[in-house]
Amino acid sequence: MPALDRKANAAFAGKVVRKDLVRKVKVGANVPVYVLEYLLGKYCATDDPQAIEAGLRLVKTTLANNFVRPDESNKAQSYVKEKGKHTFIDKVKVRYLSDDDKYWAELVNFGHKFVHVPDHFIRKYDLLLMGGIWAQIDIRHEYDDTARGKRSPFWIDEIKPIQLGSFNFEDYRTYRKEFDSNDWVDLLVRSIGLEPAYFSRRQKLLLLVRLIPLCEQNYNLVELGPRGTGKSYAFQEISPYAILLTGPTTVANLFYNLATGKMGLVGLWDAIAFDEVADLQKMPKEVVTTLKTYCESGTFARGKEALTGHAAITFFGNTNQPVEVMVRSSHLFIPMPEVIREDMAFLDRIHYYIPGWEIPKMRMEFFTEHYGFVVNYLAEALRALRKHNYTEIADRYYSLGSHLNARDVKAVRKTVSGLVKLIYPHGEVAKDELSELVEMALEGRRRVKEQLKKMGSFEYHQTSFSYMDIETREERFVGVPEQGGRDMISSDPLAPGSVYTASVDDQGRVGLYRLEVGCSPGTGKLKIAGGIEGIMKESIQRAFAYLSGQKVKMGISQQVDTTDFHVEAIDLLSNRIPCEAGIALIVAVYSAVKKNSVLPGLLILGDMSIQGNIKPLRSLAEPLQVGMDNGARRALIPLENKRNFLEVSGDIVERVDPIFFSDPMTASMKALGMT
Repeated sequence: MPALDRKANAAFAGKVVRKDLVRKVKVGANVPVYVLEYLLGKYCATDDPQAIEAGLRLVKTTLANNFVRPDESNKAQSYVKEKGKHTFIDKVKVRYLSDDDKYWAELVNFGHKFVHVPDHFIRKYDLLLMGGIWAQIDIRHEYDDTARGKRSPFWIDEIKPIQLGSFNFEDYRTYRKEFDSNDWVDLLVRSIGLEPAYFSRRQKLLLLVRLIPLCEQNYNLVELGPRGTGKSYAFQEISPYAILLTGPTTVANLFYNLATGKMGLVGLWDAIAFDEVADLQKMPKEVVTTLKTYCESGTFARGKEALTGHAAITFFGNTNQPVEVMVRSSHLFIPMPEVIREDMAFLDRIHYYIPGWEIPKMRMEFFTEHYGFVVNYLAEALRALRKHNYTEIADRYYSLGSHLNARDVKAVRKTVSGLVKLIYPHGEVAKDELSELVEMALEGRRRVKEQLKKMGSFEYHQTSFSYMDIETREERFVGVPEQGGRDMISSDPLAPGSVYTASVDDQGRVGLYRLEVGCSPGTGKLKIAGGIEGIMKESIQRAFAYLSGQKVKMGISQQVDTTDFHVEAIDLLSNRIPCEAGIALIVAVYSAVKKNSVLPGLLILGDMSIQGNIKPLRSLAEPLQVGMDNGARRALIPLENKRNFLEVSGDIVERVDPIFFSDPMTASMKALGMT
């Protein structure tokens, strides 16, 4: 037996199981995985092939003879009546009824809600009162001569749990100390059925981040990536305390039903996952609005009540393009439904974005044949960890950088807390080990922030995430592979007729476009592509009308009269924020007819009136910041905005050269480098 398997069996005897045996028995057995694993852990915890075969036969025989199917409940009750007693495998729940001053057991598949149960079982197996347990139950039929209250002919004589009946958290933490962090991470990866030898350290940690919602209250997670990478496995198979939703839901179902007065899913489950998130497009806006409030504070209002929930929220979705294409042409939230994707305030509440494209698609060799935790034991450990808080643990050695706002700090702290719970549940973590977790947390939150910045909002421009060693005062910056979508504005010269332009709306959001003007023989007409609408279309038409009136002064009369101009605008940020592009249109047409490219890395700002008067921008800082982040090296700026240049950060002043202009002709000449 390999060393890690031997160590796991010694420390957690009966609580680990060979994962390949589970896959063998799972086929045809319609019982939860954690029930199968508990039985296998009980009868097959050995490396002797003959003993394993005998154990498998015993498991299969036990299931065949004693498992009750839900559609056979009447038959099972009749069988007990005729025989007097029988043993079943079923899920048993216990509740206390004050009217009877008595505990009553419910056998789910047996189909009876009032079964007598001795009190000592409730004291011995506390999980009976918290949702119930699967067990092997000895039940007998006997006349009930109780003088008062409800009567029932069914009595429980024995309960033998075949899932965990109770959980000792201190034992779990104590035995963790016998493993180093690498072995413990490998054991956790094997517990979810995968062989760690096929994954890098980074991939293993990303797999464990999927489990954070199960051990960290009110944690908000997103994973978008290719199909077949096992995104939703943990919510389907590992924990009985998590639920996987596969379509739109309602406020009543998710939060609180005013008609029945019953709490929704956020009060009943530890974690709620939305699978195939693109299918949520038809989800009512009211759900998104309430969910936005809940993801921020864990509270929500229904009727006159302000209610609280502790469920974590997770979104899983599939990407239809390579990540390189998404980064170059749009942003990484594109697979999300529009009702969520367009709500930047909602996206800002996400604590971590798992880069699903870094996790390989599952292949048969990825599944382990070694020992891992019985998933029910792991689920109980994760649930017990929800009561503990490690959000301040990073402060032992590190402080977070100045670019992190309150939401960023909260997200990073919760991620670090979740990873500590998973890898260091005993709370003993070394400085270098903590550094690894802090960097992982910063990266996942920065990935969220970078997309918000690319979507055009200036308030999210501070994304240089860092952390500082309290002792040495050394500051370390943490990036993301797809950082900032740089080079969206090419440093190479564009073809004649193509320019980059940007503008800012009244909410401080920036639209960034590449404007392309093509020429064909004609009579001086302007032909605008279908995607250009609203104020952008009006600004282009206005600028072209001015150009047509000033073509002689500009020295392009003949070319304009014999050419039709085709205009197309490419939304580089895919945020559909309209752009007032009058000056950009003038420069693009001038560049096209002169067959001369504009300066490389040039961003053109400003609009104009029908008479050629320059309209300054509302603000200069936002479009210049977005332009710089996406590769701009110089900017053509209305002269009237020169005074606004004092508001621009030193970083922009250092990296983006301003070129001021006072009229359209000067703008055209300077853009082409003719002056």
